[in-house]
Amino acid sequence: MAGNKLFAVFADQVDGTAAAGVPVALPNAPPAVLGVVCLRGRMLTVLDPIAVFSGETFTWPACLPAVLALRGDEQLALAAEGCRDSITIAASDIQHPTPTNEEGFESAALGMVRYGGEEITVLRLESLFAAAVRSKERRRRRF
Repeated sequence: MAGNKLFAVFADQVDGTAAAGVPVALPNAPPAVLGVVCLRGRMLTVLDPIAVFSGETFTWPACLPAVLALRGDEQLALAAEGCRDSITIAASDIQHPTPTNEEGFESAALGMVRYGGEEITVLRLESLFAAAVRSKERRRRRF
């Protein structure tokens, strides 16, 4: 949960959660990259899920309320205002968007699901980091 948006990842893609974390900012990082945190001895790049999808930065406190560590080689984590319990959904419940966004890149959203009257964006982890840094790459001057 971040802002008024709900995001979800599959349970087998979560390595753990931390109740709070203070990210150390990275110089020249795109808005979606909040910094790095150390969680269980691993340095993780913390992403702002709102900025990944909307390009708009959310005003996070200096100490993030929750950090969700993700599995995988990219060593990523998501900033969150809170974490909820696991839910069970069927693959057919996920409404899949077009696989690419308006710029022709693979979307970081696997799809949307409605659960308990709320709309939840299900994340595609293999595209998450690329989506986070893409806004920075668009602005970079090319010679």
